[in-house]
Amino acid sequence: MHRHGFFMMACLALPVLAQADDSRVEIGTGVASYYGAELSGRRTASGERFDPSAMTAAHRTLAFGSRVAVTNLANGQEVIVRINDRGPWGKSRIVDVSYAAAKQLGMHLTGTAKVKLELLN
Repeated sequence: MHRHGFFMMACLALPVLAQADDSRVEIGTGVASYYGAELSGRRTASGERFDPSAMTAAHRTLAFGSRVAVTNLANGQEVIVRINDRGPWGKSRIVDVSYAAAKQLGMHLTGTAKVKLELLN
């Protein structure tokens, strides 16, 4: 293939890649809580061991491996987590995040925060 043809193909592919990375679907808003060191090393519903320093979360229905943007509505802080567990089991909660995610969201001192969830492609 000529260099010109390769360059044209590469340029045509760039907008598609950019769109895929920016795609978000709002799941909803609600109260997030977190779980920390007390569960460290225990198996999650996905079978992996819980690590409070990882950017992970529990959700009742999202597929394991789903990436979700969690935004603290009080301060605008956002974190990307990977779903690897089921929960939260409190009916008033929408997601449980790891301690690391809670700290980045600025909710590690209060224990809960009102958040927006967006599923990432």
